[in-house]
Amino acid sequence: MKTFKKLSLIFSVFLLTFFGEIAVNIACGGEIDPYDYYITYFHNNIEGDEYTPFAFNQMAYLNSEEDVASESEINSREWAKYLGVKEHDVHKIMYEVDSATNKKLVDYDGKLSELPDSLQQNTFIQGLSKNNAVLKYYAFAKECEPYANASFNLWDPQPRDSTTMNILAKDALELTKLEKDNFLKLRYAYQAERMFHYAGLHAESKNVYDKFIKTNKLNSAVKGWALALYAGSIRRLGNPEESAFLFSKVFASNPERRIQAYKNYYYNSAPVNGALKYAKTNNEKANIWAINGFGNPDFNIESLNKVYQYEPKSELNGALLVREVNKLEQALIESSDIAKISYSYYFSANDNQKQKDSVKAINLKQLNNVRNFAVKLATERKYPQPELGTLTAAYLSWMENKDFLASNYLAILNPDKLPEKLRDQYRITDLLIKAKNIKKGNPFNENDLLPTLKWLDGKRFAENETQVNDWGNEDKRFSRTTRNFYQQILAPAYLKLGDTSKAALAMVKGDLESKTLKENSLFRNISYQSTTFWQQYLSPKSMQGLAVYKTKAAGKDLTALLAKALNQLKNDDFYELYGTTYLRTHQYDKALQMFAKVSPNYNYFNPENYYADDANSKLYSNPFVQTINDYPKKFVAAKASVTKKAFATEMLRLQKLTVSDKKNAALYYYKMANAVYQTGYYGNSWFLISYDWSTYDNSSPAKYGYDVDYKKAQTAKAWYLKARTLSTDPDFKAKCTFMLAKCAQKQIILNSQLNSFSYWDKDDLKYKNFIKANYNNPYFKELKLSYSKTPFYQIAAGECSYLGDFISKR
Repeated sequence: MKTFKKLSLIFSVFLLTFFGEIAVNIACGGEIDPYDYYITYFHNNIEGDEYTPFAFNQMAYLNSEEDVASESEINSREWAKYLGVKEHDVHKIMYEVDSATNKKLVDYDGKLSELPDSLQQNTFIQGLSKNNAVLKYYAFAKECEPYANASFNLWDPQPRDSTTMNILAKDALELTKLEKDNFLKLRYAYQAERMFHYAGLHAESKNVYDKFIKTNKLNSAVKGWALALYAGSIRRLGNPEESAFLFSKVFASNPERRIQAYKNYYYNSAPVNGALKYAKTNNEKANIWAINGFGNPDFNIESLNKVYQYEPKSELNGALLVREVNKLEQALIESSDIAKISYSYYFSANDNQKQKDSVKAINLKQLNNVRNFAVKLATERKYPQPELGTLTAAYLSWMENKDFLASNYLAILNPDKLPEKLRDQYRITDLLIKAKNIKKGNPFNENDLLPTLKWLDGKRFAENETQVNDWGNEDKRFSRTTRNFYQQILAPAYLKLGDTSKAALAMVKGDLESKTLKENSLFRNISYQSTTFWQQYLSPKSMQGLAVYKTKAAGKDLTALLAKALNQLKNDDFYELYGTTYLRTHQYDKALQMFAKVSPNYNYFNPENYYADDANSKLYSNPFVQTINDYPKKFVAAKASVTKKAFATEMLRLQKLTVSDKKNAALYYYKMANAVYQTGYYGNSWFLISYDWSTYDNSSPAKYGYDVDYKKAQTAKAWYLKARTLSTDPDFKAKCTFMLAKCAQKQIILNSQLNSFSYWDKDDLKYKNFIKANYNNPYFKELKLSYSKTPFYQIAAGECSYLGDFISKR
């Protein structure tokens, strides 16, 4: 029982924050974007889009589930060429008609006059009407279609009609034997193979492929689709290694089935050597190694070297090289605290410095391996674009902080002669090298960066004009590059130089992806990270600096570029925050001046109780109420709430009264101290000076300027001391002393030497010291010694568990 009583103090400080508090908004960002969880400046499509679905992405099995080629378009193209008709007419009839039109076409007998005018004008329909053999195949394919395209419903699985599919497969096989035209013969055989396959008759399906499809002389995508079915039957017949090899062939030959082939390769769970033993050509070996490279989320220089060994001219080399660079970016480029990309940066599993150094050494060793490969790619010139190797070597040297070497590699290249994607990457790498002094916090000529930053703006604006602006869009490479440069390099550099205002401008500039904004509210157009930076880092001085910068948007330098971004946004959020920074510094007259510039209908922030219904979810408070316990927080009805403007007005009145009415100054200081205490983390009005509240904040170190009050309650402590000094009333002095004890307790909670202990280990020295520090709270001692006879003491001793534990020496 004694241990439990001891823990009551700790739980009061820590766990009541979670269990005893209404669930308000917890400080957090959005969900992790699988395409934006690490900092990258090296675009994963530098060598084109052929293999971007397999670009590095540790958050997703595939970077994209969409093939780079369209099966429907390829099939339509083959039919259009065969019949001499329009490709889009074929596509429309095969893939775009509604169910009513499809029903008409199922029974189509070649008589154009019986069809609607819109169909009569279609060249594919006209082609069918002129060719009985094609019309016959079309009718048969329509009959097979419902069975071939049957979808699987996990919640209501329906058995496949294997009997009918077997009959259709046998019919197709007979038609294959009778058909003389190779184009139609191949397609009948494909229908036979897949009907047998879906019916579970894999030996029969395999035989159709071997006899009629493998030997067909046509160059058609259908042969690749048939090979995929054949590979599946081989797996079902008990040879997963050969099946994996066959799927690697489909991966290579049919980009419209590449993702499916990739997945099926891995479904076989065959080792790389198992598939390789069936490979006869260098090309086949290269593709197997490439698939194994694409499927490996860890460093993998082996696959890269093997593909280059067998097929040095293949684009697979470039795709795998870029993939390894992206892995190194995740491992080596550290984010700035002010603009975390995702939660993965908050929860590092490796806190041991020796371990960190060891991991970094491994990463740098891999970087050198990849750079050596890149240099070989460039110097041997077997690869069609050897410039990729030089550009990669430059970028990796920048990552390694070898700026001179990086510049030397770039100097080899002539950007004007590079393909567009490589030229874009050249400009980005050049910008990063020029910005290295910025990252180090040294003074720099920011206008040297202006031409490239304007170019980046154009690139990101262009990509956002053509793409839907939604979460998780993997194609917004320039938007991410621009944002990362402004927020991970430029903003931290301005902070190091002491210019928080310009850092704030850079944060905003990094987020504005379009020239035209749908809503021009500041905080609705910038990211969670930027919003948090503004709301936590900015002080009255930095807001003053921003106000000055806003007037310089008409210039032609980098400051103007940054200021124009801010001036796109209306001023309400700006002046509301400006006023809040004055509340934090107790300059209430200036706070009122700022709030006066905010629109009358502005929606000031109020937290929500997420467990309440919508009508009652908003939380309101009055910081001028007096409370003994911090929990539960004492909220009030909306009509009794105190707004930021009302708070500033009353605090300004009280401040003036401490001077004009010295007789009652003690009371005014006490009221102001109470109000400031309530605007802290433990108070009911924390949202008057803060924009979020988290259960994790109560023991995290004080970091921001306003934490002197929000976490440490220093101003409240000073004013309680002032009030006690000015009063002669013992009961009033008891109230002040009790509140001083609470303020002192906040200091103990934030003391990193005391609060990093195990909650459950009563023998932990830090645990004992924490308990001791609370028991030795000087104001609790003073309260008991000097004010134990006062009425307030009796009330507080009964209501406050902290004081009760102290009195009872528990």
